Order: sequence, then structure tokens, then C-alpha cells
Amino acid sequence: MNDKKVVLVACGTGIATSTVVNNALEELAKANGLQLEIIQCKMMEVPAYADRADLLITTTVVDKDKYNFPVINGRTFLTGIGLDKTKEEILAELQK
Repeated sequence: MNDKKVVLVACGTGIATSTVVNNALEELAKANGLQLEIIQCKMMEVPAYADRADLLITTTVVDKDKYNFPVINGRTFLTGIGLDKTKEEILAELQK
């Protein structure tokens, strides 16, 4: 059985800020023994992965009701403000 969760990490360009979140997410997963498949992409590419995603972490403003999986604001990975709360929120979703 594959318990690997698919997490989309998206920003406007799929390069700069999503890389910061991606690296932090890898550390978080490792520290908590989680198996993740992290897909780093542009926000406009999210619909292409929507059928297999368990979670979306984004650094852009997004309509959370648009998707049938949880959406978490990842801007705290850039500012550091409220980061622990965001990490707890991510872990709570991934451990469901």
C-alpha cells in the first residue's frame, strides 16, 4: 500500500518562492517520517495535477474553494511570521 501523499507546491512562476517552500517541506517530512511526493509547479499548472493531489501549498493568493483538496498559504515560509502554525497545519493535513 502506498501512503505517499502528493503535495503541490506552487507559486506564480514555479521557480523562486516555491523552491523555498519545497526545501522546507522536505525537511518537515523527513523530521516527521512522512513519505511525500512533492510536485513543484506554477499556479496555472495546478489543475493538471488536481486529480492526484492531497494538498496544495502556495505562496500566491488563491481561491481555496476552487479545489477539492486543502490549500495552505505558504507565504509564512518566506516571512517566518507564523511559520510554526503553518507547519502544524501542514502536518495535520498530511497525517490524516
